Amino acid sequence: MGIESLELLNSERHRDVSMHVTITDHPHCVQVVMGEFSLAATSCPLFFVKDPETGRFNVVALFGFRPGELLVDGADKGKALFVPLELARQGFFIDGDTIAIDLGNPRFGEGAKAPLFDTSGEPTDETRLIQRIIGTLVQGREATRTFIEEMVRLRLVEPIDISLRFDDGESLTLEGLYTISLDALQDLDDATALTLFRNGHLAAALCIQGSQRQVMALAKRRNDRIGMA
Repeated sequence: MGIESLELLNSERHRDVSMHVTITDHPHCVQVVMGEFSLAATSCPLFFVKDPETGRFNVVALFGFRPGELLVDGADKGKALFVPLELARQGFFIDGDTIAIDLGNPRFGEGAKAPLFDTSGEPTDETRLIQRIIGTLVQGREATRTFIEEMVRLRLVEPIDISLRFDDGESLTLEGLYTISLDALQDLDDATALTLFRNGHLAAALCIQGSQRQVMALAKRRNDRIGMA
């Protein structure tokens, strides 16, 4: 979405604008930042994926195996245990040092009840939460970029193809995903491993690698739904 479609958040212009508190548009794959990895891994598999335009890696959480599918409990109602910052700030964007909003986003659509500003023109608690979320997201992106660059430099990132077969006979192969190589991680020299431990990158790498167990948890949930259909 181009920045020309956004409006800078303004207490006068947007005094009467309200938003939905719960998430209204939840994709099956959401980009996450390093500070989210540990909580995300309790619900979702995490993978590196390449940006199709730049070829650079991002880290994403999978809530389902294909577009339109949400397999994490509560995700379809905006009440999942883990809600990514990218979703929590839905409809709000950063423009330099200020916040912009997209009034065409469903978050500001019919039935929205949480005002952005109070009667005196001050941000409401809901808006202040969005401000904190965006601040955390901006900082997290930089930390995540540093983490990814280090993983790539140390050649710890490896491709992984996942093939699944479901009770209705459907087969599904997940391609274009990358994870942390445990073999490469174990081959690191002690000094490098200690540095990764101290800067938090070792824990983040293990979160990504360990989150693969959530693939089977999501697959089981998908099979359970097939059985109830």
